[in-house]
This record gives sequence, C-alpha cells and structure tokens, in this order.
Amino acid sequence: MTDTTSASTRTHTFTWQDPMIGAQAALTMSGLEYFQAIARGEIPFAPITDVMQITVETVEAGRVVFKATPAEYLFNPIGTIHGGFAATVLDGAMGCAVHSTLPRGTGYTTAELHINYIRPIFATTGTMLCEGKIIHSGRKMATAEGRLVDADGKLYAHGTTTCIILSQEGT
Repeated sequence: MTDTTSASTRTHTFTWQDPMIGAQAALTMSGLEYFQAIARGEIPFAPITDVMQITVETVEAGRVVFKATPAEYLFNPIGTIHGGFAATVLDGAMGCAVHSTLPRGTGYTTAELHINYIRPIFATTGTMLCEGKIIHSGRKMATAEGRLVDADGKLYAHGTTTCIILSQEGT
C-alpha cells in the first residue's frame, strides 16, 4: 500500500473576502477610482487574485500593472508553471486597464483573448510584473495589450484582448 501522506505532500491555503463587496463598490465609482481604491486596500480585489498571488502595483487611466508570483502549486504535468497562470495575469491586467477608462456604473467582459507564450515560467522565476495598457476604448468595445516580464524585464508572455463594454443595464 502506498502512503499518500508522505513528505511529498504539500498544501496551499488562502483566504479571501466576500467578492460582492468589491462588485457592489464598482457600481458606485469610475473604473479608475475603483482600482485606485483596490490598490490602497480599501476594497477587496477578486478572490482569483488571492489564489494566483496577484496584487495591484500601479493604476493610471488606461494602464494597470500587476505583480504576480508563480509557485509550485501552479505546475502543469511537466513541471513548469501552467500557461493558465500567464493567461490569467494578462487577462486581468488588460481587462483592468480597459475598466480603468470606464465611467461609473459601466463594466466590461472579455470577448477575445490572445496570448503569445515566449518562454516557460518556473516556480524559481520569481516575482513577475504584468502591464496592461489600453489600445482603444470605444462606446461598445475596447482593446488592450499586455506584457508579462520577470524582475529583470525579460519577456515571458504577451497578449491582446477585446472587451465588450457593459452599461448599467448589462448591455
């Protein structure tokens, strides 16, 4: 019989706050005000950021920088960080860059996401930065681009997104 509780077993525990606190706050302020409040710690960020160890580093109109730390629990079957890590961080930074340009009561959702993976990410890669920047923000659609780099500025992935702009009525 194999002992599945051996020294090779690892755990990862995280906590998060009620995600509806942030979702409700988002309706009462512009996208820029919302993300500035998140960066200051006044409003909880989405729970996925706790899972993926993502924090907001910089917020400007049309530009958001995330800090993210890859970890072993994000490995794929071949021992590198799963591509979903890069995709999630890029999708978040690009989408938040779009959101930072929107007026109060307006939201967005990702309609299209394109990611280019340049090199593998390892648990030893260390803290990474992901910059999302607006390309175009219209009434119904917006586009943004993003870059995921390590502490030395080496590029690991880049991408683009197209987002649908949602009014208060959800259309």
